[in-house]
Amino acid sequence: MANGGPVEHGYPHLETVRAAVTALYKRLSYDTIQTFASSVVPADVAFCDTDDLYLGTQRVARELVRHYRLPDARIIVSFREMTHAANVELAAGPEYFVELNDRFRTHRRDIGAALAHEIMHVYLHRLDLSFPGTRDNEILTDTATTYLGAGWLLLDAYREDGASSQKLGYLTPEEFGYVLAKRALVFGEDPSVWFTSPQAYTAYGKGMVEARRDEQQPPLTAAGWAGRRRYARDRRHGGGGPGPGPGAPYTFSPDGGGLRVSFPCPTCHQRIRVPVKGRVRARCGLCRTVLECDT
Repeated sequence: MANGGPVEHGYPHLETVRAAVTALYKRLSYDTIQTFASSVVPADVAFCDTDDLYLGTQRVARELVRHYRLPDARIIVSFREMTHAANVELAAGPEYFVELNDRFRTHRRDIGAALAHEIMHVYLHRLDLSFPGTRDNEILTDTATTYLGAGWLLLDAYREDGASSQKLGYLTPEEFGYVLAKRALVFGEDPSVWFTSPQAYTAYGKGMVEARRDEQQPPLTAAGWAGRRRYARDRRHGGGGPGPGPGAPYTFSPDGGGLRVSFPCPTCHQRIRVPVKGRVRARCGLCRTVLECDT
């Protein structure tokens, strides 16, 4: 939790974020992902200053348990002084103990954001889905929270001005915006209508630009002129020679007497491999996105 200190910006964790989206589709399946088409809405996790601290916190926790479809999980919440925003004890269940930073006693509007992340730890624990290392596993948790409809709360908890700052989670604001944008492009949802933080709007807008860039990489037909020109040059050397330059998302490989090109699906980032033969329509086997390609 960045509390008054500097907030990291940009996309330093983008490759791990993309790997996390792929892992979600692989572990949950397309059909299960589709059951999360509706996000948590503000009314369900609203916390008024006049609400009882413990009763209100338990109510929000129950709502997030319901959203994540963990009907037999009971979340017991307490508060204590700590460095991090929150902590969860991952045991066998059905009871899970979550500790929240004492700061949330007086910053109740962000309790839902903290709980969204910690209860996602429970969800991933039950799925037996994790990444090696604390950093990457926390990035997976933030990504899953956001992609499955509760992470807009984490981005909305980001506030920064000349005198103070606050940010929850391991992703940068722009990375939260990126994952929210990826979700919005899949489900046709606009989470920005729920933001109360002006900085969240800005981060979401930047994330959408980055998410759209995924859809404009060759060999996709939406690629721009410069990308298409570079792709054509790289294709000429595809069967041997130097191959694609640094940063190119695609790779070529021989295929009998011809070539195949491999590139990441712009939705789930699973790599797709298709023959190099002009206009091709490809369907991602993982997320079922239909892609128009000019190989």
